[in-house]
Amino acid sequence: MSGKERREQLIEIGRTLFAERGFDATSVEEIATKAGVSKPVVYEHFGGKEGLYAVVVDREMAKLLSMVTTGLTGEHARELLEQAAFALLDYIESSTDGFRILVRDSPVTTSTGNFASLISDIASQVEDLLGVHFMHRGYDPKLAPMYAQMLVGMVALTGQWWLDVRKPPKAEVAAHLVNLAWNGLSHLEGSPRLIVQEQAEAKVRRAARKTERAERVERTERAERSEPTGPAVRRTQKAAEHPQKTSARAQKAAAKQ
Repeated sequence: MSGKERREQLIEIGRTLFAERGFDATSVEEIATKAGVSKPVVYEHFGGKEGLYAVVVDREMAKLLSMVTTGLTGEHARELLEQAAFALLDYIESSTDGFRILVRDSPVTTSTGNFASLISDIASQVEDLLGVHFMHRGYDPKLAPMYAQMLVGMVALTGQWWLDVRKPPKAEVAAHLVNLAWNGLSHLEGSPRLIVQEQAEAKVRRAARKTERAERVERTERAERSEPTGPAVRRTQKAAEHPQKTSARAQKAAAKQ
């Protein structure tokens, strides 16, 4: 076996073991044993377990980024979302071990960064086209980067979940992703607000109205207490002001008796 062939063999073995057991639980000795070589051969090619892991991660990152960016050929937001969802699910289906490695927190610094940085790279591919879409719909294009992160992040997290369950089928998962994201996008509010925020403000308004009513009642009662204008007093005052009317009513009452 040539040096190049040996290197590729070690990469493939390391990829399988890292996916199954993680970085910490995989040893150089185990890698060497699987390859049928001595430990110094692994060190000769990669300098140690960290070097081999970095090569595996770099390859998987490059492969996934290539699949996604190559697949983003549409100009419409919905089409881009469908392509991104299918590209990620295709990668998970064809490179399951690679995706298991990527979604773990990498203990080794690699030239291509980590999974989070990869998601940001993919989102940057989407945000420019989303910005155009936002302008056409009258939304602020400055929000496109944030929405791109949310859309791509939603797809990525769904992919992590689908990695283990593998159902519904890939096409159905992609269809539901697009359904959720697109129907939300097509009915965006110009100034979205949280329900809890609206409820809190409504509670403050109700409390203010209650306080206002209480203060109004208190002012009325205070005014009544400060002036002797109870019902009996008001009748006496009225009789004094209109004696003729009072006398006429008294006469009518006597006649009835």
